[in-house]
Amino acid sequence: MLRFEKLTNRYASKVIVAFLFIILIPTALSGFSFYLESSALIKKNVRASTVQLTKQTADALSSMFNAGSDTSDFIYSDLEVQNAAMNYTGSPLNAQIEMSQSLNTLLNNIVYSSSFVRIVYILKEDGIGWGSGTFSTPKLRKTDLAGLDWVGQSRKKDGELVWQPLRKDPFSGAGENTDLVLPVSRAMKDFQTLEQIGLLVVNLNGRAIINTIHQVKLGETGRYTVVDSEGQVMIDADLSRIGKPVAERALHEEIAGSDAVEFEYASDGIHYYGVKQLLSNGWLLVGTVPTAEITGALDKLHARIWILSACFALVAVLIGLLIAKRVTKPIKQLTQEMRRVQQGDLTVRTEVKSSDEIGLMSKHFNKMLDEIGQLMERVEEEQREKLEAEVRAVTYRIHPHFLYNTLSTLRWLIRSGERERADQGLAALTRLLQANMGKNGQMILLGEELEIIRKYMVILEMRYEHKYTLTLNIAPGLDEKKIPRMLLQPLVENAVFHGFVPLNRGGDIAISASERHGELHIVITDNGAGVDPGKLEKLNAPAAGAAPGIGLQHVRDSLRLYYGAGSGLTVRSEAEEGTTIQITMRLQG
Repeated sequence: MLRFEKLTNRYASKVIVAFLFIILIPTALSGFSFYLESSALIKKNVRASTVQLTKQTADALSSMFNAGSDTSDFIYSDLEVQNAAMNYTGSPLNAQIEMSQSLNTLLNNIVYSSSFVRIVYILKEDGIGWGSGTFSTPKLRKTDLAGLDWVGQSRKKDGELVWQPLRKDPFSGAGENTDLVLPVSRAMKDFQTLEQIGLLVVNLNGRAIINTIHQVKLGETGRYTVVDSEGQVMIDADLSRIGKPVAERALHEEIAGSDAVEFEYASDGIHYYGVKQLLSNGWLLVGTVPTAEITGALDKLHARIWILSACFALVAVLIGLLIAKRVTKPIKQLTQEMRRVQQGDLTVRTEVKSSDEIGLMSKHFNKMLDEIGQLMERVEEEQREKLEAEVRAVTYRIHPHFLYNTLSTLRWLIRSGERERADQGLAALTRLLQANMGKNGQMILLGEELEIIRKYMVILEMRYEHKYTLTLNIAPGLDEKKIPRMLLQPLVENAVFHGFVPLNRGGDIAISASERHGELHIVITDNGAGVDPGKLEKLNAPAAGAAPGIGLQHVRDSLRLYYGAGSGLTVRSEAEEGTTIQITMRLQG
């Protein structure tokens, strides 16, 4: 019993129970596999039947074309036709009438004997010609044969067959051209001299050809067309397309540049399936249909499979959710609390009470947070002690520097015999040290810092024997703001030493303070010698901490240690115009 309870409490056992429902996956895989197999089979059968249907249509058209070429060969080799074509013009009238009747009868008999031949005519120059059926000699006489393209081609071929595009017969009937014919023409020749003696034109029944193509169904919107080897339309139900190149560029490339019987191409974003067959006269029967139409049944099967798979998947998800909810609830709870810890809340503690691995993980998670809290407290204490040590080091670094400069001045006065001035300097130093005595901590009021600077100005005036005027412009209430001790004094000393001493004169120093947008801005301006551009660039560089001058280094370090990001020091200066130093301190709270 204990062993069974231990087994059921394991998280792995719960996961295995949930994963049992994944047996539905083979069902989906089987359905998808069936779809792939049936898809390939349907495509294969549909395409095979389409190719076979196209081949049968091509054979039917080739039979019609063969009837035309056979008829042309028969008439071309008939001696009676040869005799009439050569001797008609020079014969007497009664002989001409007899020849015409004989030729017309011959041609009519030929047309009646073939269901594919619509009309036949033999043409000579000067409007002379014979034809079957409704052949119109007046229409012939109105036509300039020499200017017709097909006449030129026939003469150029010199007896070979010339197939022409589907058109309306120009020489039949007395009214409008209504007979749709497919002409095949050739130049007639004298068998003795091989000279051209006329033109033979056999017109196949164009309506019968169009009907033959229309009887073949290629999808819902698919169609057949007949083109020559260069992709020019020769037969099409749309007469406006005849005689023009195939409009679709991709289709034209498949016709003219490929020998494949089947092909696919895209036009205007629609994918097409195409098939072509060679006809007996060298033309191509081309059938095209949107791919979606020939795979309509496949698409329905595809949709049905996906619907069934979606239904099975939905059932599996619902059952899985019911079981997984119990399994994953403690995991979600633990995950949410981990996310709160990630966002910085270390007071989080989990309350997962399960006896499986998740419960054990929860206990270790709480223990880990306790240890992290203790560690952070130790780190914060160490950082606080480190910061105080750095501040003390900065202050101890500036104090000797300040005292050294002051004592050097007193020593120089004593050696020069100016005991009274030395006594005044010692008195000023005493007052300055008294102002600093009794001040605890590293921070000092701005007003106190400015008072120290006033006392220090006395020492500077005594040392350099010039008058230095100090002007203060402090916004109300800011003299109570605390700043690091000796933050401004080194900058005032630099203004005197680097600004006025090189010019051997006194000068004016102005200090202003203002508060804007939570920042304390202190500006120190002098009218001294200024700073040359090269040195100014180094002072303002990001690595300005390495700039010469212990005083400026002290100010930068103090701003970095006490105020951090957003605070800093900027130096602006022009030669002979003076220097302006702006200090920005981002106030807290």
